[in-house]
Amino acid sequence: MPLIPDLEPPELLVHDEVTPCPYLPGLQARMPLRLPIRMLRPAELDVRLQQGDRRHGMLLYRTACPGCQACEAIRIPVDRFRPGKTHRRILAHNDARIRLELGSPATSRSRVLLYEKHLAGRHLRASDDDPMNLARYRQFLADTCCSTLEFSYWLGDKLIGVGITDVGKTGLSAHYTFYDPDYPSWSLGTYSILKQLEVARRQGLAYLYLGLYVADNAHMRYKARFLPHERLIDGGWRPFDRTG
Repeated sequence: MPLIPDLEPPELLVHDEVTPCPYLPGLQARMPLRLPIRMLRPAELDVRLQQGDRRHGMLLYRTACPGCQACEAIRIPVDRFRPGKTHRRILAHNDARIRLELGSPATSRSRVLLYEKHLAGRHLRASDDDPMNLARYRQFLADTCCSTLEFSYWLGDKLIGVGITDVGKTGLSAHYTFYDPDYPSWSLGTYSILKQLEVARRQGLAYLYLGLYVADNAHMRYKARFLPHERLIDGGWRPFDRTG
């Protein structure tokens, strides 16, 4: 595997080829997968997030697609964000009912079953996807190359949501969130982002990274509704405010 020495720590390039785009049908994607040679320190994760990196298990990737720049990394400046009326309603409703636990990412059958239920209920499963199992869940959501938190959401003794979040020196990065689709009016995905913003604010962090925004992907448009936010466009972070 080729060594990529530009960053500290250096990284190994483990996969780099064009594949069908997971976000826009009919397009081709290139997302080289890189493996840091050791666990990242919080400041080292910051550097990668600022450059638009995302994480998949132990690996990092950044889109480098031929002829397409639809994917834009998106982040919320924590000190500028103020919950709107709808956000405050979601917080009030769910804070009165849901117990939030913070800890290290865990692997369990209840998490695997909830993940599968989320994919089915949100129509996110591709026809050729294999069912999730404990080993694949651990590889995707529990194994990590950086400091990572699990936000678990409980209704009594019932697990109804999980958010996996990476921790940098100046920001949090929402890696993946899944939740029980039996509670559509509770807006659990939005609620998880709001709780991550609360934690980031308490810790004095500057940003919550939300991953990639793709305007033409119906499942990813919601991220732009968190305002103000910034998106990585042509190598620079461009602000979008409530009137922009």
